[in-house]
Amino acid sequence: MLRKCDILIPEGNPDPEEARRLLAERVGEALSGGGDRGSAGVTRVSVPVRPVDPFLWLGEQRYGTRLYWSGREDGVEVAAVGAADFHRGEPGELPVLRESLGALLAGGDARTHYYGGLRFDPDGRREERWSAFGGYSFVLPRFELYRDGAEVELVCNLVLPVDGKRRAEILEGVEELRFPEGETGGELPTPISRTDSPDREEWVRGVEAALSGISGTALEKVVLARRTELGFEGELDPLLLVGRLKAATPGCFHFYLQPEAGSEAFVGAPPERLYRRDGRSVRSEAVAGTLPRGDSAVSDRELRDRLLGSEKDRREHGYVRESIREELGPLCRELEVEKGTSEMRLASRRHLVSGVRGELREGVTDADLLRALHPTPAVGGYPRGEALRAIRDLEPFDRGLYAGPVGWIGAGGAEFAVGIRSGLVGRRRLALYSGAGIVSGSDPAAEWEEVEQKISDFLAVLGLSGRE
Repeated sequence: MLRKCDILIPEGNPDPEEARRLLAERVGEALSGGGDRGSAGVTRVSVPVRPVDPFLWLGEQRYGTRLYWSGREDGVEVAAVGAADFHRGEPGELPVLRESLGALLAGGDARTHYYGGLRFDPDGRREERWSAFGGYSFVLPRFELYRDGAEVELVCNLVLPVDGKRRAEILEGVEELRFPEGETGGELPTPISRTDSPDREEWVRGVEAALSGISGTALEKVVLARRTELGFEGELDPLLLVGRLKAATPGCFHFYLQPEAGSEAFVGAPPERLYRRDGRSVRSEAVAGTLPRGDSAVSDRELRDRLLGSEKDRREHGYVRESIREELGPLCRELEVEKGTSEMRLASRRHLVSGVRGELREGVTDADLLRALHPTPAVGGYPRGEALRAIRDLEPFDRGLYAGPVGWIGAGGAEFAVGIRSGLVGRRRLALYSGAGIVSGSDPAAEWEEVEQKISDFLAVLGLSGRE
């Protein structure tokens, strides 16, 4: 059962020093009142605070576990540090995880979330660089800077009765929270090296092998990805990178996940929602097909018309839409799939999109939704089993969390983006991941250029043109 402290606070947003004092007082009261209770539950203690740059705030905290999340259109932005509760395991254990989280979060504050993500393929190859993330990892942050529109809160999450024994440690953590002034500054380093895996020759061979499989088997589509590794002379600050990426990619989800001190950080700006659940209501979307925005109104309209009229892209989009219908249908009492196809227009590119809405059957959980929807044909292929086998055979690297579900699970809902348009930051290197859907008629050179265009937002904020 989740409990929330009643908080009496002065009007207006206190300055950081006053907010920290108020939070320490309320946390102390919560620990005194709930530390010896027998039932487990989460208490969300919050006080208003004056706005502060979330990326600057994150960079000043001493905790190794750090994350950032902002939704695509709900106006909520969360910067968080520390772990009040942390779960890492394999995707097959998700039903047990959801049962555990459900017991802690049942009937509680809708703003209390566990944040994290899942590997794209739990049965695929694994590389050490992704080890801190496990098959999945979800964290209930200890401290949050939580913004909803114009309102900003400083939050401490407590897991009772366990945290009753950590009173001194938690109160010390409150006192150590830092509130720097100003905005995130500094320059991102320019890459000094680039390595593509696969390279152009290997890519052509891989696409040709995929096309051969498509013509001779039940496989209709496979999404092949590329990893572009950039090297730097100095260290690359992942917080500065995601901050710049957020400014350059409006209309997208934005995330930063660093599960441990010293671990690599997974960052991204995906446009695509896997699903959003509010109670029993669920929303998803079929997204496929990609073209850039034009450099004039005329060329922009021409590119829009070209995408909407592309037989190949509409065929790709159809696989995604029908797959979501097939997978969500058995989980819903009602399901409505948008009949038409429209344009998802972003700052630098456009996609085909169709909306999906449903009312879930009783007993359907987030674990059921994740198992049913991931991976969609937009990031894996169709049919799913054949596509995954082709990816394992043809891709020379570990996707890790790339193209996997990234998001949060809360008391009354959940939201997951598809972890595309993403990269893994490790001190002096950045691994960028992106893919292209291969169907009958695909051209290897055109698909290479599509992948290049999809990483162009990252390249642009790093001072590259996207063609270097």
